[in-house]
Amino acid sequence: MPTRKIPRALAALPAVALLATGCTAMNDSGGGGGDGDLTLSFANSYTTEHPHTRCGIQSVADTVNGRDNGVTVETFPNSQLGDDTERFTSVMEGDVDMDVQGSSALASTYEPIGVLDMAYAFNGPDHLFEFFDSEAAQQLKDDFAAETGTRILDVWFFGMRHFTANQAIREPADLEGLRMRYPDSPIYLENAKAVGADPTTVAFEEVYLSLQQGVIDGQENPVPTIAAQSFDEVQSHVSMSGHQTGSQLVVVNEDRWQQLSGEQREQLRTTVHETRAENRQCIEQEEQKILDQWQNDGGMTVVDDVDREAFAARAEEYFMDNLSGEQLRLYEQVRGSAE
Repeated sequence: MPTRKIPRALAALPAVALLATGCTAMNDSGGGGGDGDLTLSFANSYTTEHPHTRCGIQSVADTVNGRDNGVTVETFPNSQLGDDTERFTSVMEGDVDMDVQGSSALASTYEPIGVLDMAYAFNGPDHLFEFFDSEAAQQLKDDFAAETGTRILDVWFFGMRHFTANQAIREPADLEGLRMRYPDSPIYLENAKAVGADPTTVAFEEVYLSLQQGVIDGQENPVPTIAAQSFDEVQSHVSMSGHQTGSQLVVVNEDRWQQLSGEQREQLRTTVHETRAENRQCIEQEEQKILDQWQNDGGMTVVDDVDREAFAARAEEYFMDNLSGEQLRLYEQVRGSAE
């Protein structure tokens, strides 16, 4: 079996911590030799309490580990193995086996895939799943694999992204004059332009203080993230714009994938796919729980009467005018698949 490097984040851990992790990058026999036992490192950026961890990554690990088929999945939440960019680089290099990433982050390596994160590209999670399971999406997966040396196993729903501010945002005109925080990512900055927002880039860790001090007027995120970061303490309104169908792609290093037997690959693929529904339910239940709490306890004002059609029409016109090449072709395929 070829020697595998220790992930940079693991190398920085104390020796005791390395022993606790099992040092998965070093101590497995590979799929083609020894007794066939193999340990897969599965990394992500979420806390252990986040629905994506509890009902996604950890659920996959528990199911696979319970099968006793020679594969063990070991999870590394909370960016233990690096931030999004670092982790995906590690997956491509074979230092980390599996990861969960948003398509906008992956677009820095393979630009067309960023279309999946564009504003109003999808009508919701059902549309997202239907497209991803279609023949039209297979070419995207194949091209991504050829470019990156990693395989997309499936897509999971991350939640709908909504606007918060100290006023209601019901139509594109309501964004005028507001400094809205967006991630410093080409896809997200294009999304801002598409819906008529004036984007201000602020590091995620600094959003709360920036809202509190008035450096920015608003931001956009899924409801569970808004609650987890306590943005409801410094923002009065959440406007249910649903301007982005948040998704996360489960990726695996291709060489590592090939070390698995055919049966092991099928079981892992099936487990990741079947976890999709549980993961979505967990995300949506968490969102509804938070919204109910805000409404019942006098928290954030929940603005339901957002003119999503006006936002969506503006976004589609923007992208049709500004995209080109493979991105435009993929965007047209996604929008064409909407019912």
